[in-house]
Amino acid sequence: MTSRRAGGYDYDLFVIGAGSAGVRAARLTAELGKRVAIAEESRVGGTCVLRGCVPKKLFVNAAHYAEAFGDAVGFGWRVEGVHFDWPTLTSNVAGDVSLLSSIYIRNLEKAGAEIIPSRAVLEDAHTVRLVAEHRTVTAEYILISVGGRPRRDLPIPGIEHVITSDEFFHLERLPKRVLIVGGSYIATEIASIFAGFGAETTIIHRGSEILRGFDNEVRHELCSALERRGITVMTNEELAGIAEAAGGGYIATLKSRATVAADQVLLAIGRHPNTAGLGLEKAGVTVDGTGSIKVDACSRTDAANIYAVGDVTGRLQFTPVAIREAAAFVQTVFEGRPTAVDYDNVPVAVFANPEVGSVGLSEEAARERHPSLDIYRSHFKPLPYRVAGRDERMLMKLVVDGETDRVLGCHFVGPNAAEMVQLVAIAVKMGATKADFDATTALHPTLAEEIVTMARPAERIRREAAE
Repeated sequence: MTSRRAGGYDYDLFVIGAGSAGVRAARLTAELGKRVAIAEESRVGGTCVLRGCVPKKLFVNAAHYAEAFGDAVGFGWRVEGVHFDWPTLTSNVAGDVSLLSSIYIRNLEKAGAEIIPSRAVLEDAHTVRLVAEHRTVTAEYILISVGGRPRRDLPIPGIEHVITSDEFFHLERLPKRVLIVGGSYIATEIASIFAGFGAETTIIHRGSEILRGFDNEVRHELCSALERRGITVMTNEELAGIAEAAGGGYIATLKSRATVAADQVLLAIGRHPNTAGLGLEKAGVTVDGTGSIKVDACSRTDAANIYAVGDVTGRLQFTPVAIREAAAFVQTVFEGRPTAVDYDNVPVAVFANPEVGSVGLSEEAARERHPSLDIYRSHFKPLPYRVAGRDERMLMKLVVDGETDRVLGCHFVGPNAAEMVQLVAIAVKMGATKADFDATTALHPTLAEEIVTMARPAERIRREAAE
């Protein structure tokens, strides 16, 4: 059955996918007085709220307590009898996730958007089939925000035994031995969590260094820190097969013919866009070779009335970016202000242990674009670590244009790196120079004061411009 209001469409906007981006677009549009519906076949909240950023950060916080208790001894605390309970953590995190999902639902309803608990499939450019309700509806505009899912398509024997980040938060018990396949930020974060809880943790990565795309010095610093925490990092290595072990658990065979025993094998090798079975071809929406929806600068697809935002487009796959894309979509379509998102100088964080925060160009990327660079670097032991007796240092690095003095990139590895890079990203986005940093009075004693007290470059890079 097709539902159609007399004289027009059922909705001004129909959103497919109720993750962070879809919810933002639906709410903002409904607040403008438009007729809006949003369909979600699972729970409202999407990857970030349900099985990504939010629960991950809570698990990271929980794992940090292991080191915090150890550090406390150096400050005079007695910590005998401290122990960890995995079911308590998973239960409490699940409760918080449910709370956030309910808040999303409440905000949508308050704005006047209709929530439809069903899978939605495109029948044409203006018609959506609601699978669970056996009916179709129409909309003037359609927004696709269905996100992505973890890859698990390695063509190897025993691949059915692996889990991904989707299942990680729902494990009934903490495994004693873990093998993580991949060198991404998700891989290093989950490895840090498991290791923090005392699990024997191994990472295998097919590349020569983890964290592809980050500054090379940052990559090396994090890898060394993970190894100091007892995590085995095996680079230039690939998974060849998995078999069940006689005594329980699994034996993973690597391309080098080495084997790793594990109670759990987790894949963190990237994500696929959730475009399969959406009916895109019926609506005239095209995808690229990875399955990501092709869009222009304002997130419009090849179908003039259909837009797509978030991970499903294959652009920068971060929740805050997806939310900005959603807001720009509303401005473009419903406020008459064509808006393109600026993807330069987006701050990123890796919530591993230690934490990584970066904004702007890596040294390697800057070398390709600028003939003159000044590299500032501070490598020091944070004040609390000295008293705690922890043998660990923090890295702070600034990449500066040697001709204009503009700060091109900031990279931190250590405690509170993400919080610091979020704030310094404002200065980088505004085009601040190293002289601006130098003119800022330091706040002492803090970690962040090092950002404005690095007086002399550790390296000066000068090359002749190509003729």
